[in-house]
Amino acid sequence: MIQQIPEDQIPLHIIKLLKESKKREFQELLTELQPYDIARIFEGLPEKHHTRFLLFLSSEQIAELIQELENEQQLKVLTKLGIEKSGQVMDLMDNDDLASLLQDLSPDKIEELLSGMKKEESTIVQNIMNYEPETAGRLMTNRFVWIPHYFTVRETVNKLKSFAEFSETINYLYVIDDEKKLVGVVSYREIILAEETEKIEDIMFNRVVSVTADTDQEDVARFIERYDFLAIPVVEENNVLVGIVTVDDIIDVVIREANEDIEKLSASGKSIDFDTPAFIAAYRRLPWLILLLFIGVISGTIISSFEDTLSQVVALAFFMPMIAGMTGNTGTQSLAVVVRGLISRDMDKQVVIKLIWREFKVSLIIGITCAILIFFIALIWRQDPTLGIVVGSSLFITLIIGTMAGTIIPLTLYKFDIDPAVASGPLITTLNDILSLLIYFGIATMFISKLM
Repeated sequence: MIQQIPEDQIPLHIIKLLKESKKREFQELLTELQPYDIARIFEGLPEKHHTRFLLFLSSEQIAELIQELENEQQLKVLTKLGIEKSGQVMDLMDNDDLASLLQDLSPDKIEELLSGMKKEESTIVQNIMNYEPETAGRLMTNRFVWIPHYFTVRETVNKLKSFAEFSETINYLYVIDDEKKLVGVVSYREIILAEETEKIEDIMFNRVVSVTADTDQEDVARFIERYDFLAIPVVEENNVLVGIVTVDDIIDVVIREANEDIEKLSASGKSIDFDTPAFIAAYRRLPWLILLLFIGVISGTIISSFEDTLSQVVALAFFMPMIAGMTGNTGTQSLAVVVRGLISRDMDKQVVIKLIWREFKVSLIIGITCAILIFFIALIWRQDPTLGIVVGSSLFITLIIGTMAGTIIPLTLYKFDIDPAVASGPLITTLNDILSLLIYFGIATMFISKLM
């Protein structure tokens, strides 16, 4: 049916089916769509059609829909459903997603929403919410299949059949002992290839890579990336298995962390997207920009203090923006390299020293190349080798300083457990502007007699 309807016409067709109360045709159409697509259609519909749209969905479909919406829209949908229906839907949602939805609500609102859920499910959600934000405990789900170590392959397959719909993933089955401690892992592939009478403890892997419930979510992402896992088990004290973190949740973490770093690198501080109103976007950008404005006044003070040098050799003004701009650019490049490396690499003393030495060599190569180029430009333009030496040597020194600042500043912040992304591009650029102007005019002043 959906193949016969142009994609851009699907929302209009859905509205037609809602108006005509054709629930069967509505369901036939939705079975061909992914939850993400259904959520986008729902958001695009006029508000007046939302209630009937939800009435035409099963509880399972509503649960899938909600998990594809933003928090504000999720709460609107739950409110429309009422306490009893919303409780049924929340029972079917992934508990980690539900905990994320509830975390910013008032205690009274949380209690109201949880009151409609099954006691067992609401307890699990509350337990997840007790973990610190941005940890494995807040990301994990209890919807996975665990197997006692004494099970046979036949017993394992029977349990897997019973819990396949419940589990988020069946790629890995986690093996526990009598005290619920994690003792092994077996893949679905091994289960298929094994004989029915074999014991799980004979075919499982004993060395299990796991994380603790208080492990930072970025570290969890590194483990999954490093080992190419689709899921990773979460344990508490004494290696007791309490949940798993799946790769789809980690992808969300990676995107969210990347967005946060971009916000900090751009000195906007908080989330700004295409839909953010102009006043709010300006309000979020202004604090950093005002700070940088006052720092920039220092640049003007430096220039005014070298006014005599500038007035005697006007040609110096021509190269001033280039000196400052190149220094800021190379600093921002190094900053981006370091911030990206801190996300993907384990940093120890040896790695840090190697990185700093590598960036220093890079700055030498860049500095020498650019200094030679600008020397000949100045020489050809003014037929003055002294001007070429002043501009070239200034650029050489400032490019080294800019590169090292973009490398050392974020590493230093990281050392003191401060997010290195706060060493934002605009901040490093402004600081490098000040240093580059001091060096440029300082060298020019030393050669002023020969420049004249």
